[in-house]
Amino acid sequence: MRRQWMAAVAVTVAGLLALTACGDGGGDGATQSPQADAKKKVEVFSWWTGPGEADGLKAMKEIFEKQNAGLEFFDAAVAGGSGDKARALLTTKLQAQTPPDTFQGHAGAELQGYIKAGQLEPLNFLYDELKLKDVFPQQLIDQISVEGQVYSVPVNIHRSNVMWFNPAVLKEAGVTEVPKTIPDFVAALEKVKQKGKIPLSIGSEWTMVHLLESVLLGSLGTDAYNQLWTAGSDWSGPAMTKALDDFKTILSYAGDPADDWQPAAKQVADGEAAFNIMGDWAYGYFHNPPDGGLGKTSKTDFDWAPSPGTGGTFMWLSDSFTLPKGAPNRDGAVAWLKVAASKEGQDAFNPKKGSIPARKDADTALYTDYLADALKDWGGNKLAGSIQHGVVVNDAWRVAINEAVGLFHGDKDVAALQKALAEAAKNSGQ
Repeated sequence: MRRQWMAAVAVTVAGLLALTACGDGGGDGATQSPQADAKKKVEVFSWWTGPGEADGLKAMKEIFEKQNAGLEFFDAAVAGGSGDKARALLTTKLQAQTPPDTFQGHAGAELQGYIKAGQLEPLNFLYDELKLKDVFPQQLIDQISVEGQVYSVPVNIHRSNVMWFNPAVLKEAGVTEVPKTIPDFVAALEKVKQKGKIPLSIGSEWTMVHLLESVLLGSLGTDAYNQLWTAGSDWSGPAMTKALDDFKTILSYAGDPADDWQPAAKQVADGEAAFNIMGDWAYGYFHNPPDGGLGKTSKTDFDWAPSPGTGGTFMWLSDSFTLPKGAPNRDGAVAWLKVAASKEGQDAFNPKKGSIPARKDADTALYTDYLADALKDWGGNKLAGSIQHGVVVNDAWRVAINEAVGLFHGDKDVAALQKALAEAAKNSGQ
């Protein structure tokens, strides 16, 4: 199905390109050329279309247009959680040599494919001009650099390993303490099941991989999890088998998959489900007013804790923006990158998005409630990188993991899943 969908996207894009090439602009010699239009518009390609994330993007857009009166922000966002659909379309655009002016990418291994293909310009000139190496954490700069060249501008830090829960549903089920370990979590899931509520809400395939990374971290421990992304990693041993058995047990308590992460998270906020494992972008969705979120009250309608077994570790990811080679409006793209890198831009974006700033000098007074916890933990916890969100695996490896988990959701065969994950690691080329 993935290949069929990719083919359909390629045909659609090819058709759009053909229509554009055939258009004559009405035959009027005074009509402005498409090239002139392109110089005014700045195409910003992302997957931020849902509540919270779209509001954050809009806040940065307003700053961009205020600072750049001669430029028009063109929102090329593609719907679909975690960016799977957006990245598929982006691949088609890059292969057709019709890149957007700038595109969103997760900091880390996800960018390696674009870098190796020679599709990105290094941004050292911008880092030097804006003195960004003084305001971004060193470990973040390391993740977006290859051989001393920096290839993206991070706009935020997200936490992946967050367990969201409904306090009233837990109380009704007799769960008196928030589960801190995987065995405690399974026991709580069973109690909720006995009360007839959904123990664990889940979304589409990528949300299951998101759940898997938290279970691996909680079952293996931080050091062993981080070892998975190094040479000689052991995906075939008994510790991994146990972790995947834990994943199977937890997944057995999941309700019917929702279309994406938002409707799955909403089941928790509405009291239909007890738990949801999702990144902290869910906070913006829960907390923001009804015109951009659910308008729920924290600690009453929803609450949070590290996913079971992962207390003391911050599983992180970072959204960033790039400068593609051949960008139609390169100067406009650089102007956008400056806003994304700025203190003003990050402080406008992140409170709405449900993330914390990548910059170390942001206004901490803006980050309250859950976001205050995230700021504190980012500075004091051990770190582990996300699988689904591009920190520790390149795109080909992530796709292989997604496919393996998709098959597992149907057959529940732990041995087959473990074999597929070991094979994916072997073939990663990373």
